[in-house]
Amino acid sequence: MANFPQPAHPKTALLLINPHARKTQKNLSQVVYQLQALDFDIIQESPEHPQEFTSTIQRYKDQVDFVIVGGGDGTLNAAVDGLVETGLPLAIVPLGTANDLARTLKIPASVTEACQIIACGHQQKIDLGWVNGKHFFNVASLGLSVKITRKLTKKSKKHWGALAYVWAAIQATLTARPFRALIEVDSQIQRVKTLQIAVGNGKYYGGGMSIAHDATIDDQRLDLYSLEIKHWWQILWVWLTLRTGKHREELGVRTVSGSDFQIYTSKPYPINTDGEITTWTPAHFRVIPQALTVLVPQPK
Repeated sequence: MANFPQPAHPKTALLLINPHARKTQKNLSQVVYQLQALDFDIIQESPEHPQEFTSTIQRYKDQVDFVIVGGGDGTLNAAVDGLVETGLPLAIVPLGTANDLARTLKIPASVTEACQIIACGHQQKIDLGWVNGKHFFNVASLGLSVKITRKLTKKSKKHWGALAYVWAAIQATLTARPFRALIEVDSQIQRVKTLQIAVGNGKYYGGGMSIAHDATIDDQRLDLYSLEIKHWWQILWVWLTLRTGKHREELGVRTVSGSDFQIYTSKPYPINTDGEITTWTPAHFRVIPQALTVLVPQPK
C-alpha cells in the first residue's frame, strides 16, 4: 500500500455508503481498509432509502468530525440537507456512475487517490443551489432531463455506466415535446416555449456536460439555460454545445445568470436535483454562497 500522509490527530468519520451505487460492492472493503490504515475511526452506515440519509447524519453529528459519502451524485444529493443542517464537512469517494460533483471538485475516481485527498484534509467552501427548500450540488432541471432520469434504471447504469446516460438521452429526445414556462429573474419576466430548463450551481452534470463554460462551484451564481429549439436538426448541434457549456442563442439556447430565479408552468412539472426527482413547479431557485465545507485536492 502507498505511504499516505497521516492525519495530525485521529479523526472519527461517518462513512455513508449507497449499497446500490455502481462501484460499491467492488470497492467498499478497499475504502474501509484504506481509511482505517490512515488512522481514521470509521462509523459505517448504509441506509437502504435516500430519505434516511439526513436522519443518519443527524444521529451521529456529535460523534464524528466529518462525513464521507461513498456513492454518486444521487447519494450526495440524499445527504446534502443533513450536511447543511449539521454543518459537518463532506469528503467524497466517487462510487457512482457519473460522479459529476467529484469531477467539478477534481476528485479522482481512484479509491486510493480519493482516500489520499481525505487524509491531506485540504478544505474548500462551496456554494449550493436551492429549490423549493431542497439543496443541490450540480443542477436542477425540468423537461427533457426528467424524461432521461425516468428512463435510466439501476440495471442500465450498473451494466453500461456512462453510456446508459447517452442511450436514455437519445430515447427521451426522440419523444420530447416542448412546454411553456415563465422565467422571472431580477424582476424581468421571460416567456418561453422550451424542451428543458436547467439551473446549475456547479460545473458538470449529466455525466460530464457543462452547465456553463466558465461556471465554478464557488462563484456565488446560478446559470440557467433553456432549450428553445425550433427545428429538430438543431438538437444535434445543441448536444455538442452542451458538452462544453458554450451555448449558442442562434441554435435555440437561451442563457441567464443570477442568484435568484422563479419558474412557473401552467401545470406542475417535476424537477430533478442532481438526477433525483425531488420537487415540482412552481419553483423558486436561489444560490446559497459558501454553504458547505468539502475536502478537496490541494491546489497546484
